[in-house]
Amino acid sequence: MFHDPRFWTALAFVLFFVIFGRKLWVAITGHLDARADSVRHDLDEAARLRREAEQMLEDATREREKTLAETQAMLARSEAEAAGLAERARQDAEAAAARYEKMAQDRIHAAERSAIREIQDRAAQIAVAAARDVVSTRLTESPDIAATLIDKGIDSLPEALRRSAA
Repeated sequence: MFHDPRFWTALAFVLFFVIFGRKLWVAITGHLDARADSVRHDLDEAARLRREAEQMLEDATREREKTLAETQAMLARSEAEAAGLAERARQDAEAAAARYEKMAQDRIHAAERSAIREIQDRAAQIAVAAARDVVSTRLTESPDIAATLIDKGIDSLPEALRRSAA
């Protein structure tokens, strides 16, 4: 057994760990503890960053919703204002069309009245000329009729004057 190299290797291995085991154990555990602390610190940092990111996401979402609501309100106000402007423009256009129609109707009525007056004047002129021709023809044919017409005209003169005065 003392001549076997495996024995001496095993003994050296055991002695090595008995002598240096505690120092190695402290160094290894210290290194592992430091690594564990580093990992723990990194995990804590990651958790903190995640919370911050979640908070920033919530803030951004709230801000987006707020902006969206403001935008929708602005759109609604704009649409209402545009509808009001369109309604006012429609009313103004209708009023202008009504005024133009009224003016056209007034011009048409004035032209009609003017035409009727001209026709009446012309008809009166034609009737007077025809009556003058008929009366002059009849008066020249019969002097008795002329005297009768003159007497009737003189008799109806006061009544005609009263009618024209009223």
